[in-house]
Amino acid sequence: MYIVPMAWLYVALMMAVAEANHPDGTVLGAVITFLLYGAGPVALVVYLMRAPARRRAIKAREAAELAQAQSIPPDAGGHAAADAVAPVGKET
Repeated sequence: MYIVPMAWLYVALMMAVAEANHPDGTVLGAVITFLLYGAGPVALVVYLMRAPARRRAIKAREAAELAQAQSIPPDAGGHAAADAVAPVGKET
């Protein structure tokens, strides 16, 4: 699934290298080329591609929390019962 974004990053990187090595090109121009033609669009596309998976994960997490909340009866926190008053020991 990520082969196309990786290939596009490779193409953008090669464009940036070509621009940096060109007699009229600059390294700053190469960095801007890579960010605007490579990293920015790829980050946007990958973010949009992952939206359905994020939505499913959120729904699954909410369903698990709801199931857990419904399965625990009130006052069954899993803690041992404690005395209301702490015992007082004798001094020796």
